[in-house]
Amino acid sequence: MKNLVISQSIKIKLLEKHFVRRVEVEECFKNRTRAYLQDLRTEHQTDPPTYWFISVTHRGRLLKVVIVVDGIKIYLKTAFEPNNQEIAIYDKYA
Repeated sequence: MKNLVISQSIKIKLLEKHFVRRVEVEECFKNRTRAYLQDLRTEHQTDPPTYWFISVTHRGRLLKVVIVVDGIKIYLKTAFEPNNQEIAIYDKYA
């Protein structure tokens, strides 16, 4: 994905904390079948807004992907394995 922007600090965090690689995030975008949800929690609000979705990698790993969309650019904030509450929220509202 040419329009996916991942800062160096996010790349490091993804690898060291969540063991997530860029290719897995890209696979989640390709495999996404449901809508983005906007993060409405006060401490997570941004301008432009923060969105998230849950999808699977080609190997079946479930990831929550958190992004900011600004024009044609998609800025990755984080990606990690979702907990049961996040999965339930996504299943209910997406």
